[in-house]
Amino acid sequence: MSPAPLAGLTLLVVEDDLLLRKQISAHLERLGADVTGVETLQEARRMAGELSLDLVLLDVNLPDGSGLDLLRSKGFGGAVGVVVMTADGGVAGAIEAMRLGALDYLVKPFELGELPLVIDRARRNRQSARVEEHRRKEQTRSEGPLIFGRSLAGLEQLLAKILEADVRIQTHLPPVLIQGETGTGKTAMARWIHHHGPRTAQPLVEMNCSAVPETLAESELFGHERGAFTDARNARIGLFEAANGGTLFLDELPSLSLSLQAKVLKALEDHRIRRLGSHREIPVDVRVIAATSRDLKELAAKGEFREDLYHRLDLYRVFLSPLRDRGDDVWGLAETLLDLLCRRHRVPPKTISETGRQRLRAYPWPGNVRELAHELERALVFEEGGQLELQQLRTLTPGASAEGAGAWFNPAFVFPPQGFDLEQAINHLIRHALNQTGHNVSAAARLLGVSRDYVRYRLAQPKDTTSGGS
Repeated sequence: MSPAPLAGLTLLVVEDDLLLRKQISAHLERLGADVTGVETLQEARRMAGELSLDLVLLDVNLPDGSGLDLLRSKGFGGAVGVVVMTADGGVAGAIEAMRLGALDYLVKPFELGELPLVIDRARRNRQSARVEEHRRKEQTRSEGPLIFGRSLAGLEQLLAKILEADVRIQTHLPPVLIQGETGTGKTAMARWIHHHGPRTAQPLVEMNCSAVPETLAESELFGHERGAFTDARNARIGLFEAANGGTLFLDELPSLSLSLQAKVLKALEDHRIRRLGSHREIPVDVRVIAATSRDLKELAAKGEFREDLYHRLDLYRVFLSPLRDRGDDVWGLAETLLDLLCRRHRVPPKTISETGRQRLRAYPWPGNVRELAHELERALVFEEGGQLELQQLRTLTPGASAEGAGAWFNPAFVFPPQGFDLEQAINHLIRHALNQTGHNVSAAARLLGVSRDYVRYRLAQPKDTTSGGS
């Protein structure tokens, strides 16, 4: 004997019409559901706190207020599905309920036979939403959390202020511009901003502008109507429409032509787009995150990027420093990536040896985080044992092996007959580190492997001690 179609479901019916409430409850109980009926908002709130509910059938107009108030206040929690019931003519209220999170609605009077179909549809929608939530979490976990560390502490504070502003504004969020070298994690940063902001439940749509041919880019972004061009056999929405209510991530934005940049600017300013072949404007509410490895200000000065679009994007500017400037933070990032890679390859957790850590610190990482992940995966696959030595980096590090300070030393150097001034050489190294870090004492100390106090002590010495050729 097959189980009842609604077996195992716990339902709450919130309806002030006693006869209708009893009819609905009796019908659902015959189908196997565990049903509780109430007639007021107050009782519904109490039941929400006492019962472990799967689904609620909620009337809009109740004796002590509107059922929509329960949706606005998240009175049933995010895990409970809600189907709204409304009298004929109350469709506008039902649509508002859907906007507030209801899964479906019924217009009264309705046939009781419709209930299992609507409940099954709501249950599947709820399952799909849960699967999507899990997919987003897994995607974020697979990319790994952003490791801010000391080197990106200022960036972490900047992002916190952006997210605070997003929560206040809610609609028409300003664009974000992410700049940084190839491989620094611009895509991961864009996803982090979306998943930590108020639009995390809405779509995140990504487009690599450099990978889309110029002839297709406009249709890809803005969509087209049937017959707009030779192969346009059917109408198609663009990525701006697909991302409506959520986030559109445009990677390598300068790859778009100047004319298409103008249309992106218009969409940002007017919050409206027009499909190819159409005269109708479509309102959109899209947070645009743009990323580039190139200097937009410099491109705008050369006429290779629209200056007005640059200024529109440059409100929330996020810069990701290269890995070579992140000092010892590379170790924390490497450990996090290695943990993710071990899980992906289904091998026991591994660590990085002290020699491996020295090699990590000495290597300049021209490919940044992407290269780091690849080198760690290479070592995970090809090296034996529980600790990784990262032997491949020994042959990649410029100058010599990556062990110790000897990597920079020229073995052909000959001490002069008159002797060598070691103090002057130390000061020369300190000045070189300061120049490389923009005179950031903490960063220079990390490069030199000494404390900040030591660098400050050397800088405070009298000039006749610290002078020397550069």
